[in-house]
Amino acid sequence: MSATAAAPSGATPGTPARRPGVVLAVILITQLMVILDGTVVNIAMPKIQHALDFSPSSLSWVQNAYALAFGGLLLLGARAGDLLGRRRVFVTGISVFTLASLLGGLAPSAELLLAARVLQGIGGAIAAPAALTLLMLTYREGPERLKALGYYSLVSSGGGSVGLVLGGMLTDWASWRWGLFINVPIGIGLVIAARRVLTETAPETGRFDVAGALTSTLGITSLVFGFIRVADVGWTSAEVLGAFAVGVVLLVTFVLVERRVSHPIVPLRLFRSANRSASYVTMLLVVGTMFGMFFFLTQYLQGVLELSPLAAGLAFLPLTLLLFTASRVVPRLIARIDSGKLMLTGSTLVALGTVWLTQLDANSTYLADVVGPMLLFGLGAGMIFIPLVSRAISGVAPEDSGAASGMLNVVQQVGGALGLGILVTIFGTASRNSTSTVPREVLTDGVHAAFIGSLVYAVLSLTMIVVSVRPWNWFRRGPEPLEATPEPVVVDSHV
Repeated sequence: MSATAAAPSGATPGTPARRPGVVLAVILITQLMVILDGTVVNIAMPKIQHALDFSPSSLSWVQNAYALAFGGLLLLGARAGDLLGRRRVFVTGISVFTLASLLGGLAPSAELLLAARVLQGIGGAIAAPAALTLLMLTYREGPERLKALGYYSLVSSGGGSVGLVLGGMLTDWASWRWGLFINVPIGIGLVIAARRVLTETAPETGRFDVAGALTSTLGITSLVFGFIRVADVGWTSAEVLGAFAVGVVLLVTFVLVERRVSHPIVPLRLFRSANRSASYVTMLLVVGTMFGMFFFLTQYLQGVLELSPLAAGLAFLPLTLLLFTASRVVPRLIARIDSGKLMLTGSTLVALGTVWLTQLDANSTYLADVVGPMLLFGLGAGMIFIPLVSRAISGVAPEDSGAASGMLNVVQQVGGALGLGILVTIFGTASRNSTSTVPREVLTDGVHAAFIGSLVYAVLSLTMIVVSVRPWNWFRRGPEPLEATPEPVVVDSHV
């Protein structure tokens, strides 16, 4: 799950473009590619672990390395487009992403694969914001732009779950490496098309907040590293304590930097709104729940139910279809139903789906015990994301609209990485303490503990929604009118 957008700062909407249909295709394919890469390797995790000798805890870095680099540098990538020209930045980002995909597919070791995933995340962070801004500039405000944004939202919200299905196909029919190789011809085609059909934008004046980008990204990475290492070396290890200490120091430094620089990457005034801050925290928790479900259910389907990668990928189709459906239906429901009620209902469904997953054991079956939770997850998540994003950017000053929506990008990526890091720790501890000697049962014990951790995340997100929407007020007065937003909301869900 990963971006939102309002009108780009400093842009001139409605700039004529050559062959706008081709421009839209370039942008949609780009968005699908960067979203897919957050999950396309998920189904291939068991194969990657065996091929490159990952430990069970370090395996999560195949996903986290991409998510942290992508989410942490996304705001800096958006600023690069403003200052250097968006077509130039877009082509650079796609080129980096394509090269990194080739290197990842060829990687002979775990270390080189992780380095390639970081480079992919950097390329995605450079290309994705420029792509969305170019879309906004290509289509004039009105029905045509709304239609283009609708396609963009559909690709973004469903791309992550489509990646699970595609990853299963590629892993089963060819190799896990093709989950990365497939980006190479697509990326080359995008670069050629971009040079022919995209119009360059005039550079703006300003400065890069490099210090803010680096301290925030490295600080979060250090915390995630600490949580993941706990599974192997324990809470009292000097390595773990050092990672937590460095993470806290860097994040405190980030706040101090943002208070002093003239062009902060995250204006701290965004957090003066209690509703907006609650929306960011809720998004972090919801995405953490979803990433945990994807990661550990994949392990369960292949390691316990013994499904092939292809079958495991296809097993996620119920969730994928519901997410696609919700992305089309929920915007219409918001006009008729209070958004708080949708969020509360959706969060309740996600929590119930997580409770159901905690009941999985070595004797469970797909149809009886997995399909039901997936349906609840898909329906619930689809009801949460669009209203949650609307609340997060509602009432934002025009000059802060890009930063507010970009911050949601970061929260989603970091929420997934941090949540997965914590759940991997729970999984590793439970696996080590399992009383069984049968690998299939040991895996079941670890996955069961991870789903209990996911349930804590789901309950916390439900609590945040209850506190922020205050359902007890519904019995005293009618629903609050929705605040108008300057531009349609576009939701990029990494899940």
